Amino acid sequence: MRTLKFLVAASAVCLLAGPGSRPARAAGSPLLDILQSELERNVRGLAGEEVPPYFGSYTVYDERVTRIIAAFGALERSDDSRSRSATAQIRVGDYDFDNTHPLRGDFQGAPSGLTRISLPLTDEEKPVRLALWRATDRAFKQAVQGLTRVRTNVAAKIQQEDPAPDFSREEPQTFTEEPVSHTPDIPLWEARLRRISAPFADDPVVFNSNVSLTIEATNRYYTNTEGSTIQTGGLSYRLFIQAMTKAKDGMELPLYASYFARTPEGLPDEPALLAEVRRMVALLRDLGAAPVVDPFSGPAILSGRAAGVFFHEIFGHRVEGHRQKDLDDGQTFAKRVDQPILPPFLNVIFDPTRRTLGDIELMGHYLYDDEGVEARPVSVVDQGVLKTFLIDRTPLSAFPRSNGHGRAEPGYMPVSRQSNLIVRSSRTVPAERLLEMLREEARRQGKPFGLLFDSIEGGFTTTGRGGPNAFNVLPNVVYRIYTDGRPAELVRGVDLIGTPLAAFGKIVATGDAVEVFNGMCGAESGDVPVSASSPSLLVSEVEVQKKALSPEALPILPAPPRKS
Repeated sequence: MRTLKFLVAASAVCLLAGPGSRPARAAGSPLLDILQSELERNVRGLAGEEVPPYFGSYTVYDERVTRIIAAFGALERSDDSRSRSATAQIRVGDYDFDNTHPLRGDFQGAPSGLTRISLPLTDEEKPVRLALWRATDRAFKQAVQGLTRVRTNVAAKIQQEDPAPDFSREEPQTFTEEPVSHTPDIPLWEARLRRISAPFADDPVVFNSNVSLTIEATNRYYTNTEGSTIQTGGLSYRLFIQAMTKAKDGMELPLYASYFARTPEGLPDEPALLAEVRRMVALLRDLGAAPVVDPFSGPAILSGRAAGVFFHEIFGHRVEGHRQKDLDDGQTFAKRVDQPILPPFLNVIFDPTRRTLGDIELMGHYLYDDEGVEARPVSVVDQGVLKTFLIDRTPLSAFPRSNGHGRAEPGYMPVSRQSNLIVRSSRTVPAERLLEMLREEARRQGKPFGLLFDSIEGGFTTTGRGGPNAFNVLPNVVYRIYTDGRPAELVRGVDLIGTPLAAFGKIVATGDAVEVFNGMCGAESGDVPVSASSPSLLVSEVEVQKKALSPEALPILPAPPRKS
């Protein structure tokens, strides 16, 4: 199962900003030199083994994280921490066939030859080298065990239909930028978050809520035996507001707003955040009294916010290249290259080089992926026709080189993952016209209303062959748009469900404004930051089911007085 945890309130943008310029190169750090020399020493020492390594790499993440959380006007948490972790990867065999080769019919999988350890917070050579030496030894032993298992597995199975190498050959990369750091005014932010969270305490409709700020400074150091040495740094500020109420039938009704920036100045100011909190309180009250939607099939509009998740879930995961090699995966598009899969007015690009879209900063931006390959824009769909996949260093026979989308959370094996997903349309109409088209489509189908999915909390999808290849997008703000001109009606309790091939053919038009979501996507290689941007979509038919109810009844006791 792939899950998407979108954490940001979207903003509309109409113009595409150009990709961010690359920072000037800086001198490499002593740590990068230690990594490079220790990797060379260890791999050279293993060259005389019966099964020698043909590739090795080290990745170090040096992270400082400041996290502050306030709820109902009081501070709940405030801490600042720093850590270093190192990942050692060893591959044995050769580029065509190695210890990472997929095991068929064996769900445990072979050892990956990947080991993660904690690393000392020092650039002193001896303790760093000792830690890397132990990690390399462990990774090598696991890799040798893995190669034995995959050789046995392949000998016992039928031959693959379209074999491709297990690892691609890539040009070595050298890049260094200045390390990043942050020195936030913690007392200032603590007081600010207390003030922002305080209005939630004024209304008993709010069952729980909090406001959190996470500041992360991450410096990454990468080197491999092919000659790559890369040092990059990233700074992020994520401010997250969440609140929840419960309806009388026990249904939990959450709302979220989140903001991402690379500097504190990029976040909204305090008056804007207080206004958002008050809006959320009013909307929670309305949601608690809103009617529940029965299961429904009919036309709908997905706002840009919802459409971004829609494309991320039902499309983006299915064009990740490593899934096309996995015989246990549904491989929805594996045989569809150069064939139409979307309406001809839609293009889909994944562009990790882009820092912003309009004035919105994008979380899926990076310069080099987690396998040391330079990031680049990838046009996956052109005028509705599938052109390629997102490729890591596990290539496909038709696409033998990575396009810079090998990504992983620290400590995980990189696989092909999404970055900045951008949907572009050549068939756009203004928002009011899109609403009228929704009413026209509902009348044509004999429906009294269509649905408008205005906001979402996330979603998930399944792509394996062992179950239905379906998706579930989780809306939290939905309106009925009536054909007779009645005002839009807020409703609750719906999940947007379906299967990908059926859903894609139902998109008939798009709005003329683009909205952006930033969030964290969870899959095989852990949580990675992504963004998804799209215009609103008019879909001729969607299916919704009732949201699950909480078994927990409403509180027996009244809430304590909220105002003194």
